Amino acid sequence: MPVYQRYKTILLLGLPIIGGMLSQSVLNLIDAAMVGSLGDTALAGVGAGSYANFVAVSLILGLSSGVQAMVARRRGQGRLAEMARPVNWGLLVSVLFALPLSLIFIHFSTPIIALISSDTAVIEIGSDYFDYRTMAMLAVGMNLSFRGWWNGIKQPGSYLATLIFIHLVNVALSYALIFGHLGLPAMGAAGAGLGTAIALYLGVIVNGILMWRRARQYGFLRYRKGTPSLGSLLRLSVPHSLQQFFFAAGICTLFWIIGQLGTEDQAIAHVLINLALFLILPGVGFGIASTSLVSHSLGEQNTEQACQWGWDTIKTALSIITLLSLPLWLLPETVLGLFIQSEPLLERAIPLLQITALAICLDTAAIVLAQAMLGAGANRPVLYISTFGQWLFYLPLAWLVGPYLGFGLLGIWLVQLLHRTLSSLAFAYVWSRRQWTDITV
Repeated sequence: MPVYQRYKTILLLGLPIIGGMLSQSVLNLIDAAMVGSLGDTALAGVGAGSYANFVAVSLILGLSSGVQAMVARRRGQGRLAEMARPVNWGLLVSVLFALPLSLIFIHFSTPIIALISSDTAVIEIGSDYFDYRTMAMLAVGMNLSFRGWWNGIKQPGSYLATLIFIHLVNVALSYALIFGHLGLPAMGAAGAGLGTAIALYLGVIVNGILMWRRARQYGFLRYRKGTPSLGSLLRLSVPHSLQQFFFAAGICTLFWIIGQLGTEDQAIAHVLINLALFLILPGVGFGIASTSLVSHSLGEQNTEQACQWGWDTIKTALSIITLLSLPLWLLPETVLGLFIQSEPLLERAIPLLQITALAICLDTAAIVLAQAMLGAGANRPVLYISTFGQWLFYLPLAWLVGPYLGFGLLGIWLVQLLHRTLSSLAFAYVWSRRQWTDITV
């Protein structure tokens, strides 16, 4: 395939995925902006609730990559009648696992948030927000399974359309519930959580209708004896879910470490983390695109093409991430002013935002190749590199440099810069060795 055609394929597949992910990140930023007007305590509370919810949801995040890798591999193998069976198993796992798990998390919400913050007001706001967000775990699992299908058949635009609907509903409901408009009660920060939960369940209905129309002929909701597909899905999904769980738990731990510096530092960090999550989306989106491209090429037994997809995707993602980083480098005060009203906090956050932009650029290879390796079924190396780097290097060093030695947020963010650089080098080394080409999915 010519080089220009390869980049065109990456863009056509990746841009709709990024569009959907950008919409979610934009919504998080909008929530932060709306809640930020309620004060630093509300912003810190929503931050604590968000990161705790991320930990809860992370236990099922592997469903999307597992379903996607299997759908793409079956498509590459020409087994079209079986393409939608992984979605069936994803929905079943969501019901049997996500639903009871959400009830457990809600029951223990207050002590969970208390692990992140010692501020009583922050705990109260965070636990209410967490309860509503966690109510939607079942919806998240089902929507992740649907996303795996659309990305696996290289039609992410269909899922994007559903996401736009979800997010428009989310913005309207969250705004009304936060401030008490349209005859709804003024719930404050908790209203943002409830609005998101309702929107996600409406998204399940829309996604289900689209899948019923599009995927019945490929085995969607059709019973077939035997469970080999379930075993394959769990083998692909569980390591990725564990990696996401440790990553999310790491963010909560980081938020706790920052909490040792004070509530104001947590408020700054919440804004910076959300902006970082926004900035990495091109890398994650193109990486998810490479999941399908790599898995499809391996299904065709074309290992050389599969490997090249990874390198080409890195180049594409880095170009776009660098472009998106420019406002954060050149206009940091303008960007931060959308979320932080306090002038002293704003001044402290400016250099941290610029470091964040540089760190994400250096992390591009790790972001992309982690997703590409999931497409090859190499979930364990992703788990090992991501988890060990975060828990054995970054978090201990962040605590040492930040609260213990007294370098504060600046020290923590400089450690993050080093960690992201080393992660990219580790993933690039593993990818270049090509041991992942022999894995069966």
